[in-house]
Amino acid sequence: MGKILRVNMSDRVARLEELPEKYSLLGGRALTSQIVFDEVPPDCNPLGPFNKLVIAPGLLSGTTAPSSGRLSVGGKSPLTGGIKEANAGGVTSQKLASLGIKAVIIEGRPSTDDWYLVKVSAAGADLIPANDLAGKGTYEVTTVLLERYGKEVGIITIGPAGEMLMATAGVTNNDNDGNSSRYAGRGGLGAVMGSKHVKAIVVDTVEHFGARVKDVEQFRAAARIFTECLRKHPITGNGLAAYGTDILMNIVNEIGALPTRNFHSGHFDQAREVSGEKLAEVAVARGGKATHSCMPGCVMHCSNIYPMPDGKVCAPIEYETAWALGPNLENANLDIVAKLNYICNDVGLDTIETGCTLGVLMDAGVLPFGDGEAAVKVLEEVGKATPLGRIIGSGSVCAGKVFGITHVPAAKGQGMPGYDPRACKGNGVTYATSPMGADHTAGYAVTANILRSGGYVDPLKSDGQVELSRNLQIATAAIDSTGLCLFVAFAVLDDPEALPAIIAMLNAQYGLQMTAEDVTKLGQQVLRTEREFNRLAGFTGADDSLPEFFVLEEFPPHNTRFDIDAKELSQVFNF
Repeated sequence: MGKILRVNMSDRVARLEELPEKYSLLGGRALTSQIVFDEVPPDCNPLGPFNKLVIAPGLLSGTTAPSSGRLSVGGKSPLTGGIKEANAGGVTSQKLASLGIKAVIIEGRPSTDDWYLVKVSAAGADLIPANDLAGKGTYEVTTVLLERYGKEVGIITIGPAGEMLMATAGVTNNDNDGNSSRYAGRGGLGAVMGSKHVKAIVVDTVEHFGARVKDVEQFRAAARIFTECLRKHPITGNGLAAYGTDILMNIVNEIGALPTRNFHSGHFDQAREVSGEKLAEVAVARGGKATHSCMPGCVMHCSNIYPMPDGKVCAPIEYETAWALGPNLENANLDIVAKLNYICNDVGLDTIETGCTLGVLMDAGVLPFGDGEAAVKVLEEVGKATPLGRIIGSGSVCAGKVFGITHVPAAKGQGMPGYDPRACKGNGVTYATSPMGADHTAGYAVTANILRSGGYVDPLKSDGQVELSRNLQIATAAIDSTGLCLFVAFAVLDDPEALPAIIAMLNAQYGLQMTAEDVTKLGQQVLRTEREFNRLAGFTGADDSLPEFFVLEEFPPHNTRFDIDAKELSQVFNF
């Protein structure tokens, strides 16, 4: 059945509990969102004692299912005020699953200002004083804990931004090489962890693939089929494997959907300078890696290791980060992108939200577009807790209010990723309607809008976008619950063997007889739960919308507007 590790910070007690039967077939996002719905008052203060941080491996995590080690982190978001699930690669999901831990719930709040570390192993769980780690960046904390507890442990931690309860703070964990930059970055969940005064969680086991599987032979057979599906697909087996996620930079730029200069244009003349091809060239020349596995058992290897001129290593620079800290700021210097990325990783900030916030500050004239050194200088203020640093750590909507800027690319309080909704309208529907706020991973319409995976829906036209987003949001909620990487969706959409192989792995592991219809129902139930939490938190249909400038302003080079109206958007969740 598995266990729940419940950490009560008010009593400073960590204990293992039997997993309730109703959670037995839930994992990842399905489990974090259900526990948040069941245990967190929707109207509570996200940084108060009644919110909870829930961390869960996926249903397939801890097994040899390829690319199945994603970690879900959930809670009520300090950034959006609604329910949130953010997920990351790294080693800790598989290690938790190998220990039989289905979820970690951190609740309450200590009465003192002391900091703590949670250590979990096969022997149980302990709460350990950690004042010596307070104020330290994630890189130093991870190095210290790997030396203290051994190179094989998994480490979940927050940076100073989380300690300072900044609404854009993320939760990070380490990868196979000990790099501490596998972020569940979105929605400010690092601030929730910080509000509990938990600086780190150490998962002490050498196991990555120790989760129980009922029918091992059936599982292995299905895993082999699914691995082959991923390896033979042109995106997961070729494009991502050669240049990582930043291969998207030139593609998105060429079709005119690359948000440039704070979403004022869709084309950046120097995009190639921060592209995946350029990144691979520079990284390899400096002794880094063009591609890299972010978690054990990954067959796509879409991450990277980028050595910087100062000798430090940034691992990884993903497309969203390269875009947010590059074209979005009119910055074409890859080393500046890496430096900004490194600062975000160390202090513990979401790179997408940080890029959006810096773009708003540039629109306000606080610093000039294209001035990467100025961006580095102001970003360094976050760790110093200056007034401007705190504004940056509070996100793009806050920055817009402070400086009187209405051109703020955000939905439900969360900054938008690197696809403009006027030139990739399926993603626009997802940004507007997802319970998570502006989140491309919630319903990645880039599949059909740009990459023509799973069919083609013209990204510049409104027709078909609602149905596309609806289907992808349902599918994504289910994938997020398995612990599989979102990018497996390409194979699932295009290869008739892929989805049956996933279902066969689930059936073999748990002794089930699931069908494709059951997977769809799982995704639908996750979305219903999340939307109901948001409704109880005060969200209405009016929140399923985009800022009005997307409707009013033409977006070059296509001169399109976001023209999917509220009535159409209200149909997304008709299931």
